[in-house]
Amino acid sequence: MEDGTIPDSDITASSAWSDSTEAKHGRLSTGEGDGAWCPAGAVFPSGSEYLQIDLHKLHFLALVGTQGRHADGHGQEFARSYRLRYSRDGEKWITWKDRWGQDVVSGNENTYDIVLKDLGPPIVARMVRFYPLADRVMSVCLRVELYGCVWDDGLKAYTAPVGHVMQLPGMPVYLNDSTYDGSTEQGMQFGGLGQLCDGVLGGDDFIQTKELRVWPGYDYLGWSREALGQGSVDIEFHFERPRVFHNMQVHSNNRHTQGVRVFSKVECLFKPGILQPWSSPALTLPVPLEDLKDPSSRPISLPLGGQPAQILRCKFYFADRWLLISEISFLSEPFEDDGTEPDHPKIPPTSPSPPVNHTSSSSTSGPGLPVAKDDSSNTAILIGCLVGIILLLLAVIAVILWRQYWKKILGKVSFPPVHLCEIENPQDLPTLEFPFNVRKGRPLLVAVKILRPDASKNARNDFLKEVKILSRLKDPNIIRLLGVCVSSDPLCMVTEYMECGDLNQYLSHRVLLDKTGPSHNTPTISYPALISMASQIASGMKFLSSLNFVHRDLATRNCLVGGERGENGEDRGGERHIKIADFGMSRNLYAGDYYRIQGRAVLPIRWMAWECILMGKFTTASDVWAFGVTLWEMLSICQEQPYCNLTDEQVIDNAGEFFRDQGRQVYLSRPAVCPQGLYELMLSCWNRDCKLRPTFAYIHSFLTEDAMNMV
Repeated sequence: MEDGTIPDSDITASSAWSDSTEAKHGRLSTGEGDGAWCPAGAVFPSGSEYLQIDLHKLHFLALVGTQGRHADGHGQEFARSYRLRYSRDGEKWITWKDRWGQDVVSGNENTYDIVLKDLGPPIVARMVRFYPLADRVMSVCLRVELYGCVWDDGLKAYTAPVGHVMQLPGMPVYLNDSTYDGSTEQGMQFGGLGQLCDGVLGGDDFIQTKELRVWPGYDYLGWSREALGQGSVDIEFHFERPRVFHNMQVHSNNRHTQGVRVFSKVECLFKPGILQPWSSPALTLPVPLEDLKDPSSRPISLPLGGQPAQILRCKFYFADRWLLISEISFLSEPFEDDGTEPDHPKIPPTSPSPPVNHTSSSSTSGPGLPVAKDDSSNTAILIGCLVGIILLLLAVIAVILWRQYWKKILGKVSFPPVHLCEIENPQDLPTLEFPFNVRKGRPLLVAVKILRPDASKNARNDFLKEVKILSRLKDPNIIRLLGVCVSSDPLCMVTEYMECGDLNQYLSHRVLLDKTGPSHNTPTISYPALISMASQIASGMKFLSSLNFVHRDLATRNCLVGGERGENGEDRGGERHIKIADFGMSRNLYAGDYYRIQGRAVLPIRWMAWECILMGKFTTASDVWAFGVTLWEMLSICQEQPYCNLTDEQVIDNAGEFFRDQGRQVYLSRPAVCPQGLYELMLSCWNRDCKLRPTFAYIHSFLTEDAMNMV
């Protein structure tokens, strides 16, 4: 919307107050006309006015944004809430609901701020309508944006039996398709999409869920052989147009201790067109179960042999009492038949539409959708073909970049647990080549990171990559790798650990040393000691940056503190040795420091530069940003979380303000103990332009030579 990719002709509305507030002015962050789309009259609580966007192709939409009418300070209208309705064919309209059945979306509180809504579940649609709501009769105006990509799979609906309830001791496990947006009748669901194509893969234990605040079994759609009354589950897949199918991938659970196994075989029939007969005979695909005892869930890849079809019907045969599936995807491409197949006639619906669709359908009696006109000119056809090819290439590039972005982010999701251990006699293990002195008879504290035996191949590769990287890092301010075990499962690595724990916990139990002297019995820390610690962190990061190594999660929770302690636990005043680690994500203590996206990726957004949050771009310059936040934590004595007065969603909104650079971005405030010169260093770390941020070499020099003398 904002960048003009969607033309004005594809933005329509039920009405408009005037020509200067018609639908085409409802683009986010633009101020054309009178600054927004405004319906002709006041909006009622029922919300019948709408702004419609036609995307012409099915799109996967994960995020929407809304904004009121600012108009350089003259506007006063905005929508405090709204509903979303969408359609895949322009005829049947579906009301979007979140995972808990709520259909009202929180909107704006003023005319200028952009409010982003994470769509969970995501929408697959060709047309989207925004219905502004009001708790009383009032005027509203709206600007909107859609965030997503072209739905290349082409799947527009699947038909399957309704999921069943598994009764386990103490609790029922609901294995229904809770986000299915089609119809349900006589134990079958049809005409919609749901959890089988939402991109969320269920875990090994189907009771555990990746989404927050949902019921056990949420990630899976499951069927009981006994309740179904037959030996197979029949699922039918309907696509927009004929495609050539090369492969089907099914993610299935194999918790055999509870009567759940992957299917034993699949039989598929193919229908080239709606009015054409099913292929014969059926394609039978046995499932190779290499390890029946392995209880982990798994993706099962099934070759389909390049069969052309618009509809697939697959029978998944039970191998035990239960069959649980969380995701089904296809590797396919559009079928080209030289235009010999006629257009398919529209088939009338076989069942009445839900009541909510009558309201939205009646709204279509207003302004009609734009109709494309035929052009017999060969030049026009040639231009159209060239434009189509260019748009297709752009879409492919966008999808590739999007997938690379999510691969980068999802690489931080599956982290193995870290255990704190002691080596009783480290002097007796010369092969470990300890780079430090340990008094004889004194145990050595180490951290042991263990990879679960059932971890995925990607997780194993990431673990081995981490081992390889750590083995290269030899610096006084970087945690050292002491040993590994990679010859057999479980894989594990042993690294240094520091006796005083992590820097966040160390500082949070202290108060700043007052010039008048210590107070009470609370441990204290001085300003010079803080600067000394910060300079050590900068030194370690300078070393990492010299290797072009990006940490991605620099924070006080990932810095360890060493040094001597007295018999009663008091500080002896010696300099504390700081080493940079990366254990924060593996500790439940800091779960609140990470933001979960769609139940999958977890990101330390309060420490991340704006380009990391919005673009997935991690560089040494983004580590400099995180260092500025880490320095702020230290000078705040770790008494509060960065941006503690903002929600996670508001932190993401603030990243958007840095991107727009309109002077509305919010910075962390100067800590009470922080000199102005040091705070200016922090602000330079948070410069919008990553090229203007200081290097770690400069930061280290500043902290060791200048900051110590500041008051």
